[in-house]
Amino acid sequence: MQPDVIIIGSGVGGASYAAALAPSGRNVLILERGERLQPSPFDRDGKAIFADQYFMSDEIWHEPDDTPFQPGNYAFVGGNSKMYGAALIRFRPQDFRAREHLGGSTPSWPLSYEELEPFYSAAEDLYQVCGDRHPHSPVPHEPDMIWLKDRLTAAGLSPEHLPLGIDLNTWLAGGQSPWDGHPGTGFGKMDAETCALAEALKHPNVILKTGCTAERLVAGPDGRIAKLHVETSQGAETLTAPVIILAAGAVQSVALLLGSAAEAYPTGLANRSDQVGRNFMNHNASAMMAVMPWRQNRSIYQKTLMVNDYYDQGPEGKGPLGNIQMLGKISGPILKAQVPWLPQSLAGWIARRSFDFYAMSEDLPDPRSRVTLANDKIVLN
Repeated sequence: MQPDVIIIGSGVGGASYAAALAPSGRNVLILERGERLQPSPFDRDGKAIFADQYFMSDEIWHEPDDTPFQPGNYAFVGGNSKMYGAALIRFRPQDFRAREHLGGSTPSWPLSYEELEPFYSAAEDLYQVCGDRHPHSPVPHEPDMIWLKDRLTAAGLSPEHLPLGIDLNTWLAGGQSPWDGHPGTGFGKMDAETCALAEALKHPNVILKTGCTAERLVAGPDGRIAKLHVETSQGAETLTAPVIILAAGAVQSVALLLGSAAEAYPTGLANRSDQVGRNFMNHNASAMMAVMPWRQNRSIYQKTLMVNDYYDQGPEGKGPLGNIQMLGKISGPILKAQVPWLPQSLAGWIARRSFDFYAMSEDLPDPRSRVTLANDKIVLN
C-alpha cells in the first residue's frame, strides 16, 4: 500500500489523528518504534514496576553537563498512555487567554476554547471519559475517599470527580490495584491503543507498522517533506507520502526535526526561528502523602478526586497555582522504591495510613528550557 498519510508515533496524538482520518478513505500508515505491550506476571507488581523498573525503556537522555538519565518515557504501541493515570481533563476557557502568574505572564493562544470545544467533546467520546458532565457516569469514590471528600468540603474546598478514561470493573478484574503508573495490558484503561488506535484499525485503509524508528526527514526544494528514512528489524527503508504527521512526543519530535538538519536547513527542519525545542514545559509536580497514624486508607483506586480551588488563584489572590488530584494509591513497595532506606515493614505501615496527593503547579514557557542534540544524544535542560 502506498500511503497517502504517514503518522510517526502511535501515542494519543498519532492514534487520535489516525482515528479521525480513517473514515476519509485515505491510505494511512502509522509508524511505531515499539511493540504492543503484552500481559505479564508483573503488570500489578508494585516492586517490579516502581523499584525494578521492569517496564522502563532502556533509552538514555542527558543533562546539559552530560549526566545520563533514564526518562519516564515508554516505547509501546499507544506510547506513554499505556502507563498513564487515565486522567483526561480539559483546559478551561481562561487558559487560552493571556494570564499573569506568580512566575511571570503567558501569552494568549492563537485559538480560543470555543473553537476547540467540539474537538474536546469528540475526544471525550472517543476515550469514553467518565465524570461529571462527561459521556459516562463518574467513577465512584470508595468509602475512604468519600470520607476525605467530606473533610475537604468541611475545610471550605470544592472537591470534584476526576474525569477518567477507565472501565473500573474491567480494570479490577485484572487485579485489585490502582492504574496510575501501572501498565495497561488489558482493556480497562482507555488509552491510545485501546481507544483511538483500535477505532482506526477497524478500517482496511489504516495499517500499523511496529518496530519502525523514524531516523531522518528529508525536505525537498519546496521545503515540503519528500522522504522519511526509517530503521526496522529488516534494515533501513525510505518511505514517501504526500502528508507526514509528526506525533512522536514533545522530546522525540524535536530530536527528529533537529537531527534532520541539512545544508539548506543547518539548524534543523522547521527551525528558521530557532524555536524548535525551546520553551519546553513539563508537569511541575509534587507528590504529598498525608499520613494518619490512627486511621487506615483501605482504598484500592483512590484516584477519583480532584481539587481546583487554587486553579485560578491562590488563597492570597496571587495568580493561578494549579490542579490537585489524587495519586494512584501508594503501597509499601512503591514507597520503598522512592525512599530506599525505609524498612519495608515501616513503608507498608505508612502506606496503609496515607492519602496520596499529586499537585501540578504552573510551569511557564522559558526559552532556556529546551531540548537539544549533542553528538546525536538528546539533551534536556
